Amino acid sequence: MLRARDAMDRAYAQPLDVPALARIAHVSPAHFTRTFRATFGETPHRYLQRRRVERAMFLLRETDRSITDICYEVGFGSPGTFSRTFHDIVGRSPRTYRKEATATGVPTCFTMAWMRPSS
Repeated sequence: MLRARDAMDRAYAQPLDVPALARIAHVSPAHFTRTFRATFGETPHRYLQRRRVERAMFLLRETDRSITDICYEVGFGSPGTFSRTFHDIVGRSPRTYRKEATATGVPTCFTMAWMRPSS
């Protein structure tokens, strides 16, 4: 499970599916999904979405790139899916998050820990 989670952390922007992750973990896809959820408290798909949103949060705070560019860079297939998933996890839209995320003078490690989305 840790190998699969590490692969998700490394390649979050790539299209990853359960069968590919199950091969990394050397188990069947059904067993992988059940065991991953029991081990980490969320499904593989939700974990991957959260990792992508965490990266998007960083890019929204630290860059002035467009939301659409960030959407595609972190691995989402459409801006609509990105906005809906971002809002579900963070509680506000990417545009609102960018406006409110002013972390001037605060160390990055603190900002990352404080702004980490919950599942």
